[in-house]
Amino acid sequence: MSKTLTTNAAAQFDAEVKQAYQGAGELRSTVRVKTGVVGSTHRFPKIGKGLATPRIPQTDVIPMNVAHTGVVATLADWNAPEYTDIFDQAKVNYSERQALAKVIADAIGRREDQILIDVLNAASSTAGSVAKTVGTNAAMDTTKIRRAAKLLDDQGVPMSDRHFVWSSAAKEQMLGSTPATSSDFSAVKALVNGEINSWMGFQYHMIETRDEGGLPLSTNDRTCFAYHGGSMGSVGLAVGINFKTSVDYVPEKTSWLSNGVFSAGGAAIDPKGIVDITVDESVVITN
Repeated sequence: MSKTLTTNAAAQFDAEVKQAYQGAGELRSTVRVKTGVVGSTHRFPKIGKGLATPRIPQTDVIPMNVAHTGVVATLADWNAPEYTDIFDQAKVNYSERQALAKVIADAIGRREDQILIDVLNAASSTAGSVAKTVGTNAAMDTTKIRRAAKLLDDQGVPMSDRHFVWSSAAKEQMLGSTPATSSDFSAVKALVNGEINSWMGFQYHMIETRDEGGLPLSTNDRTCFAYHGGSMGSVGLAVGINFKTSVDYVPEKTSWLSNGVFSAGGAAIDPKGIVDITVDESVVITN
């Protein structure tokens, strides 16, 4: 029997994994991304604020002395390997290859999300951060979202590219806290299929319960996050090895080893643009 997987089959598998990967993670599109990083760290530049001063005739101008600093992201390496016990390439059939492609892509996508979630969670203790925690011992409601928006407003965070990462329980509470006839949610699909995609200037991203850790949970209190994203946002993702796959035959295992590899690290570039929202998930809204 042949122990060689054709080049065409390997390329097709790689393409299927990459296609699945594009829909696996939730958060990459919400942050500042730097690809092609060489080395184990990457420094995201950060420029401080300036202060205009009155002009005094016949005197020299006084420089604002704007601070030019940087935040370092440390990269870590990740694998998502799986053996497929087969004896010839004919058994690498279409359905099996597709299923394995999705498993590998989902694993890497969730890991990438977790890198960013851990950065958001650590931001409150980062140098230069401002204590911005919303609510305790209460369910998610419109008050908490308004408060998160206010705190970002107070730091001069742009209105565009604001994101809100929450849990399924927080989403359920939010939908239950507002009457079904509310016109506030009618334009964001809440009345149609229970989906909240944008409201109060935020784009919403739901993170389910995950083995990687997911959103931080302490007893019943779940931490959700509101933050400024985009290419000039508060969070950065540095990528050394952008997600790729390999398929190799391992004689000792009489199996094919399919693997997804990824190297990346995250950093809170501007902690002032990140807000923690605490939600008591034990609260059930019965409206």
